[in-house]
Amino acid sequence: MAARRVNVISLGCSKNLVDSERLMKMLQDAGMDSVYESTDTRQLDIVVINTCGFIGDAKEESINTILGWCDAKKRGLVKEVYVMGCLSQRYAEELPKEITDVDGWYGKTDWHNLVSHLTHKYPSAAHYDRVITTPRHHAYLKIAEGCNRFCAFCAIPLITGRYKSRSIEEIVSEVRRLVSRGVKEFNVIAQELTNYGKDLYGKHAIGELIDAIAAVPGVEWIRLHYAYPADFPDELLDAMVRNRNVCRYLDIALQHISDKVLSNMRRHITGAETKALLKKIREKVPGIHIRTTLMVGFPGEGDAEFEELMDFVREQRFERMGAFAYCEEEDTYAALNFQDIIPQQVKDDRLDMLMEEQERISAEIQSSKVGEEMRVIIDREDSDYYIGRSEFDSPEVDPEVLISKNIKLEPGNFYNVRIVDSMPFELLAEVI
Repeated sequence: MAARRVNVISLGCSKNLVDSERLMKMLQDAGMDSVYESTDTRQLDIVVINTCGFIGDAKEESINTILGWCDAKKRGLVKEVYVMGCLSQRYAEELPKEITDVDGWYGKTDWHNLVSHLTHKYPSAAHYDRVITTPRHHAYLKIAEGCNRFCAFCAIPLITGRYKSRSIEEIVSEVRRLVSRGVKEFNVIAQELTNYGKDLYGKHAIGELIDAIAAVPGVEWIRLHYAYPADFPDELLDAMVRNRNVCRYLDIALQHISDKVLSNMRRHITGAETKALLKKIREKVPGIHIRTTLMVGFPGEGDAEFEELMDFVREQRFERMGAFAYCEEEDTYAALNFQDIIPQQVKDDRLDMLMEEQERISAEIQSSKVGEEMRVIIDREDSDYYIGRSEFDSPEVDPEVLISKNIKLEPGNFYNVRIVDSMPFELLAEVI
């Protein structure tokens, strides 16, 4: 008898993707055929949807995906539909009553029971091997689960619970295993990586962890995601300087610069302290590219506070920046303590203004790179270009380097290129 085929749909963040990859490996180890986001329903028996429950748009996408696959089940295209992840964790009581065609609901932390249900074999919760769904030369490396920060706007701690670090030994073992399979680039992720180790070792241990990963032979690039500005450990910057295979790149969500808004957000840092931290980061790690995320429309943001945010963006000239408009999330501190009275149109207008300013800044920064030489890794080939990234570019969210096809290049390999032209969010290059 052929193995039953399971289609795993992963929504939301890269942390979810790691869970989906682990699920796929466990299913395969138990004798099932797992595939990633297949659209070929002729060869599918079961669909598992790993949901996101972070903000309104993500929840809507998750619900629509569930309903779409339930409809496919009704039409006989698949036999069973299961749901796991953040959305089903958060709404464990409500969702089964509203969507009755799902065959089983599993949360963020109990999805190993899903594997047991499907395979009649219970997997080891500490088993971190997984199927890599990204291009084989890069992978996400999740170092912790949960968050202790409880920012006013964020529901993540309500879903994932308290911060829980993995041990350095376990993480390094995973890195060695992935290197043996061809992974060269590691994008280190956690809801908040700068808190790493305090629960296990009683101190910041992120610098020690990065040193240990960097020392593994075959690790070419390490990129750091989701630092938190308050209580920022200097040892992380020291580790970046010590290890040349740590990319000069830091993803640190700042959210705002106004003292009033930061206080309302419960970010535990002031605007002046934020600027001092950014100054220190740039001084300690020359040439670093900082990615940040900002929020407009949070309660307490008037015209003056928004203009302060605009001035901050103009002053800092972030190499990479995203932004979103505040959306009230039930049961969060903000939902319980503030009124969401800023009109949606005002939020949208502010978001447009902020991103227009960032596009101008990004275009200038990209243009300044023309003539530079840099090392890139090739992700893929399209009809006109090889598509690569520099150490300053995280997969999927950052600009890419488009390389002329005058000589043959191999995806997964590194090449030295010269930048010959620029666009606001892409660079054009040729191999040296």
